[in-house]
Amino acid sequence: MENDEYGSIVGNPSAPFIDQLAATYSLATDYYATTHPSEPNYVAMVSGSTFGITDDGIHDLDGPSIFSQLATAGLGWRAYEQNVPGGCFTGASADAAGRLDGLGASGSYVRKHDPAIMFTSVSGDPGQCAQIQPLAAFDPGAAPFEFITPNLTNDMHDGTVAQGNAFLAAFVPAITGSAAFAAGGTLVITFDEGTTNDGSLGDNGGQIATLIVQKSIAPGSRIADYADHFSLLRSAEDLLGLPCLAAACDRSPL
Repeated sequence: MENDEYGSIVGNPSAPFIDQLAATYSLATDYYATTHPSEPNYVAMVSGSTFGITDDGIHDLDGPSIFSQLATAGLGWRAYEQNVPGGCFTGASADAAGRLDGLGASGSYVRKHDPAIMFTSVSGDPGQCAQIQPLAAFDPGAAPFEFITPNLTNDMHDGTVAQGNAFLAAFVPAITGSAAFAAGGTLVITFDEGTTNDGSLGDNGGQIATLIVQKSIAPGSRIADYADHFSLLRSAEDLLGLPCLAAACDRSPL
């Protein structure tokens, strides 16, 4: 999700489903984004580094990511990017023009929210970039690791908190009702950045709401330790049996 500080999401009357998830599963109460603007946060959460990116421009990154780790390990992945055009699209954006892609409202796709296509190991390999698919193709059991980005309306970037909450209320049951979730799958819902410069350990992207949804979690539990996008990457790598990357090695898993 996009561009909202923790305090504008948790307890917001416009986000009852998010509060329901927090009551049913777990909420990280001291989680911070890496920086501003959007793009370096997306890169950080899949690579453990911002690669020095300080804008939302088009960057082709020649370095490791969780996507290249999974490919090397012979494990599959998917990136479900709502309203992404087909054919390994590498453009900056694509207007949905009223076209629905899966659940929620129509909205635009932007490359800056699609971290997989930023890495040359993906964009330069047709087999790898074919793993970036529209949301209508979503299958919660398709791969061990799946990265999901709603379009600009449903992720709250252009849409409202209420619209983002409605999207999650429609979409999340497809995961929590799946065989993959029942078998021990974990869903993490987070935001790219907040609206302040708050943070520690080099983070200055603001405090953001982050939910951990897993059937074995005690309802209403809270993760009070400091965490950030590098912690999230470390958690995913640990769950998948992958070595840590860059700054993720300096963090504990959630």
